[in-house]
Amino acid sequence: MRNHGGTGGGPNQTLSESEIVEAALRVVREDGVEKLSMRRLSRELGVSPMAPYYYVADKRELLDLVATAALTGVRKPPPEAGPWQHRLRDLIDQIDEKLRKHPGLGDVLIEQMLGKQLDLIASIMEILFDAGFDDRNVLAAYATIHTYLFGRARVNPRDRSALTDNHLPDAVSRVLQYMGDLRGKYTYDFGMEVLIAGLEAQLVRQRDGHVR
Repeated sequence: MRNHGGTGGGPNQTLSESEIVEAALRVVREDGVEKLSMRRLSRELGVSPMAPYYYVADKRELLDLVATAALTGVRKPPPEAGPWQHRLRDLIDQIDEKLRKHPGLGDVLIEQMLGKQLDLIASIMEILFDAGFDDRNVLAAYATIHTYLFGRARVNPRDRSALTDNHLPDAVSRVLQYMGDLRGKYTYDFGMEVLIAGLEAQLVRQRDGHVR
């Protein structure tokens, strides 16, 4: 973040970090991360097009700011906190809590996670190394976790009009009443239990020498 005390957009356009972060997340939530630009941000904030540039240089720095601010407070559980499964779940739960608190953050992190969030990536990978995964499988496991955490919101379509079609297959129509679960705790817990059980199974395969 640049000088917080400036007035690059004029004397009445001083912005706070939280205002910029929340405005950027609103744009992402409403229009998608690809539509987030400095000009679009300035409109969302109601300031001149040049005002945001006093605080962030460009879109990439803006995404770094959003990701860093929104993930503040996530901590890696220490080894004494329990077995690797427990520590991994604890860490992912903390990230998921931030995602729920900041709608739109998942899309930012899909694009930006390899920017300034390397410490968080390393924390997840270190737990996987502690569990006994080899280098290749640590990367594969992280990619799976990353996709689930930040990409699963895309499974829940914003436009559900197609789901009211009278000719839906029976298997689809039977589950429609539970669509609300897709963004809820039930589906999150279900997915995490499947993910960790799958990692446990892959670790056994690795130890038994079953390589693809």
